Amino acid sequence: MPIPTTGDAAPDFQLKDQNGNDVKLSQLRGKNVVLYFYPKDDTSGCTREACDFRDEHSALEAAGAVVLGVSPDDTKSHMKFATKYSLPFPLLADTERKVCDAYGVWGEKSLYGRKFLGVTRATFVIDKEGKVAHVWPKVKVDGHVREILQTLKGGAPGAMAAVKKAVTKKVAAAKKTVAKKAAPAKKTVARRK
Repeated sequence: MPIPTTGDAAPDFQLKDQNGNDVKLSQLRGKNVVLYFYPKDDTSGCTREACDFRDEHSALEAAGAVVLGVSPDDTKSHMKFATKYSLPFPLLADTERKVCDAYGVWGEKSLYGRKFLGVTRATFVIDKEGKVAHVWPKVKVDGHVREILQTLKGGAPGAMAAVKKAVTKKVAAAKKTVAKKAAPAKKTVARRK
């Protein structure tokens, strides 16, 4: 299935979390939902991403959002992962990959030239009416949760990255100017005949 885009109705689902509780998306109407898909419990990138969500969880809640992580791992694997890293949000077991399919994140991937089926790391912000408000179709883990927070707080996604880039350019230009002024002036030596 194609990945849902901004303005689409978010596909509803019901999955079990790490504690065996049913979580149904439609029951979260009235709240913003950060729905993030990740490939596998307790792998390096997935652990960094989950821990970033953990570390910013209170800020995400303060911004009015509920965080839900989804992977094809089972509830037992999720429980172990959530316990090991003290994850304060539900990890949903999509063992049949129906939700991954509905959100267009299950498909062919390649790593080191090898092709296989798996989950593409993606995040969806679903608004209070159950519509997709924002999509990150191919997530880079570093800085991702801060970008989500910026979006939830009404800032343009990527705004922080643009600001950092502009500041970095200005700093580089200033360093060049300082370096030119600090360079010793070349002396012109007159040649004698």
